[in-house]
Amino acid sequence: MSLRITLDFTDKDLERFRYLARTAMETSRDLDEAEIIKGAQELLEKVNEDVGSDYIRGRLNQINVLIAMLQDEGWGMQEVGRGRVLAALAYFNNPDDLIPDDVPGLGYLDDAIMVELLCRELKPEMEAYEDFVAYRESEAKRRGMDPADLNRSDFLNAREHALLARMRRRRRSGGSGGRRRSPFSLF
Repeated sequence: MSLRITLDFTDKDLERFRYLARTAMETSRDLDEAEIIKGAQELLEKVNEDVGSDYIRGRLNQINVLIAMLQDEGWGMQEVGRGRVLAALAYFNNPDDLIPDDVPGLGYLDDAIMVELLCRELKPEMEAYEDFVAYRESEAKRRGMDPADLNRSDFLNAREHALLARMRRRRRSGGSGGRRRSPFSLF
């Protein structure tokens, strides 16, 4: 049996999380990327060993996608995106955050909520990365090559070719599925 609990955060509640995220971002300026990633990985290890809550483990394991985005050389994340992801991960380097991590049963709840909020904020970046990973795996398999040999520019070129092909098909079909020309066609 599972139980669904809905939390309604007021603007004041969300502002508190924003404040904590900004504070973590400011503190992260003193840490290098490797330290931030290491801290997030250590949190994940501790959570996976010590926490029995599937909810908390499930949310916090989304951090793996954020780490992968940073470390994947083929993805080649740009500086602005890197900064956003690093700022998100920096929150997890502070064991004395909103609910201290050593509070039994609840210590990682604020971290899970923060991951949920941050992943909503970073959803476009995460979805693009997941599309890239899926493309890279299928394209490498199709070509019989190592996925590491494909990068973001290959992905973007493939997407561009797919869009152009779709546009040509629609143009040829008049946009209605048939071979008739539009009465407004100039060509």
